[in-house]
Amino acid sequence: DVLDPERLIQCPYNKHHRIRACRFPYHLVKCRKSYPEVAKELATCPFNARHLVPQADLSDHIMKCNDKGLIEQDIVIQSSGFQREQMTAVSTWEAPPCDEDWETESLDQSDSPFVWGMT
Repeated sequence: DVLDPERLIQCPYNKHHRIRACRFPYHLVKCRKSYPEVAKELATCPFNARHLVPQADLSDHIMKCNDKGLIEQDIVIQSSGFQREQMTAVSTWEAPPCDEDWETESLDQSDSPFVWGMT
């Protein structure tokens, strides 16, 4: 099962390393530092950072990567959901009641106009 966190995955830096899937991202960081020469030769898949392939094979990997389909599906679902939300979104906001009455307030004030700095 691909989603099994206990399944063993082979390390791209050292073929003798077999790591549990749940620990694999941490192992990649550690092994990348231990094998800098191998790390220079590998490229990271843009769809899944766990996929490290030789740089020469990256374009081929991108065309065949299983995670590419998942990302594309996700984008389609999100964009269609966003469009649906925009089409059906109705605001339920209502203005709060206003207690102000400017006409009454202006009658209550004195007849002298306001001048800044003068009391």
